[in-house]
Amino acid sequence: MSTMKGVNAYFRQLSDEEIKHQAHREFVGGLWDELGELQLNFLIQHGLKPHHKLLDIGCGCLRGGVHYIRYLDEGNYFGLDINASLIEAGKIEVEQAGLSRKHPTLIVDDEFACGRFGEKFDFIVSVSLFTHLPFNVIVRCLHRARESLLPHGIYYSTFFQAPSPSHLDPIVHQPGGIVTKYDADPFHYSIEELADMAKLAKLELDVIGDWQHPRNQKMAAFSILMESIS
Repeated sequence: MSTMKGVNAYFRQLSDEEIKHQAHREFVGGLWDELGELQLNFLIQHGLKPHHKLLDIGCGCLRGGVHYIRYLDEGNYFGLDINASLIEAGKIEVEQAGLSRKHPTLIVDDEFACGRFGEKFDFIVSVSLFTHLPFNVIVRCLHRARESLLPHGIYYSTFFQAPSPSHLDPIVHQPGGIVTKYDADPFHYSIEELADMAKLAKLELDVIGDWQHPRNQKMAAFSILMESIS
């Protein structure tokens, strides 16, 4: 049985008819063009080059992936998601965008087994992933990501920020009006809690914060601790 079953709603498989009518775009939160371009521009501003290898954890139906694939050199985009129907929708998006020649690598996995790609990555990214995961599952994700990062690599991931650890009250985030909770999806986390997750995964945390996300998700960066390299 999957360790992720029941954590959030993203196990639901979309039908072929739903995918035909692009319901997958709304299933992952909408804002298809706006967020896709925002993600790419952010990574370019933080050093992404076409020759870099990029892993997109929680890639979904490639809202950001289509933009990454277009920018990166052939074979340099890798996507992992828990939902097989979203991966199939993503393949259709790639084909319709005329990007099949870029040969992205996409796999379905529910335990963040990044090692299945057999690659080490310059960049790893997750947008709207930690916002749907509890603490222990995020630690699993960070641990697996660290194993697939190059020594200089960085893992960028978004989160909803809480003002303090164990913030039990719901938070309404503006803009967007998303209501997050301490112990239910969508989740919020304090910087201190993110730092604890990073420490457990032997990663260093750098909080970037605001990056103009339309629903006020903040950005965090995780890198390999230098003592882990030496």
